[in-house]
Amino acid sequence: MTIDFKYIVVGRGLMGAAAARHLARQADGVAVIGPDEPDDRKAHQGVFASHYDEGRITRTIDPDRNWALLANRSIGRYGEIARDSGIGFYREAGCVVVALDRSDYLEKTRQAAVLLDVETSLLDAAGLKAAFPFFAFPDGAAGVFEARGAGHISPRKLVKAQSLLAERAGAAVICDHVVSIRSEGGSAVVETAGGRTYRGEKVLLAAGGFSIAENLLLKPVAMTVYGRTVTLFEVSETDAARLATMPSLILNVPGLHIYLLPPIRYPDGKLYLKIGGDPDDLALGDEAAMRAWFKTEGRDSVGAHLKRIVEGLVPDLVPLSISTAACVVSQTASGYPMIGYTSSPEIAVATGCAGTSAKSSDEIGRLGAELLLAGGISEQGYSTDFTPQFR
Repeated sequence: MTIDFKYIVVGRGLMGAAAARHLARQADGVAVIGPDEPDDRKAHQGVFASHYDEGRITRTIDPDRNWALLANRSIGRYGEIARDSGIGFYREAGCVVVALDRSDYLEKTRQAAVLLDVETSLLDAAGLKAAFPFFAFPDGAAGVFEARGAGHISPRKLVKAQSLLAERAGAAVICDHVVSIRSEGGSAVVETAGGRTYRGEKVLLAAGGFSIAENLLLKPVAMTVYGRTVTLFEVSETDAARLATMPSLILNVPGLHIYLLPPIRYPDGKLYLKIGGDPDDLALGDEAAMRAWFKTEGRDSVGAHLKRIVEGLVPDLVPLSISTAACVVSQTASGYPMIGYTSSPEIAVATGCAGTSAKSSDEIGRLGAELLLAGGISEQGYSTDFTPQFR
């Protein structure tokens, strides 16, 4: 039986493209299989991804040290990725985490930054108002501000950069999507929607929410995929200039947990301020439900909820238009990504974004590559081993 590739990465999103780059830099015989972004989302019959967007928050500051470390290591490689690919995907706008003064959330966020030697500023209510006069925060709020090494990335451009660098390093980039994976005769066989079959010594499944699709694993990963609705506020050039110093924001106070990105220019040439933070969950139980969800504009009820929040949080904003969009997040029992082997020694997974891993995707991809290359990911400085769970 002929081996087509030594390593096959299934999924060319944020984590899959990163894994392919790291593998191709260290080994020959690498392939990454995943489709390009569809031209017509509503007519598209294949799989989707949540990286079809221009704005994701990036920052080290996080109340969980493992997530902070995943992000910090990824951010440390942004410059290299941008330089080598020639694709700019990151803007250092800073990030502020706001919660109630003296809350555990804020203290743990500060402590994680200290442990990783990340410079931050502590801002009380007066400090927040002075630094960010365009925001109207709840009474009793305080913040941790990371000015350097934080801001926002374009996930769309980051995937493009990672794919380009993987290909330059020798990886085969196959624009298709995988419909089945199986072990056979000591190797792994993948079949694509385009009717092609590829055999690899090892396969890494990194298909985001679509990792739960049937026929990809003997036992699906124990992961719940939720539909999420984001709301985009079109901002005038004048307002964008007024908000030029706006950082990325995470606001976590009782009854309210949202993220907000400053005005970002999208492919249509317009500037949008983006907010996310569903007040409730919408579970998507299978691949068909995910495909259907991605063809919608999200939920009107969530859009209305987020509109009310922005009206209170950025009271002087006068949007030119308001729209919504659909994406998904994948939650695991541990709250961390799952990076490890299945019951088959030829098939591994790297999935479970928890709605917060775009910024950390290069490090998660590196860990996925390390798993295939070394057989494990021990001694990496994390307090978790990222062991996957299966249904």
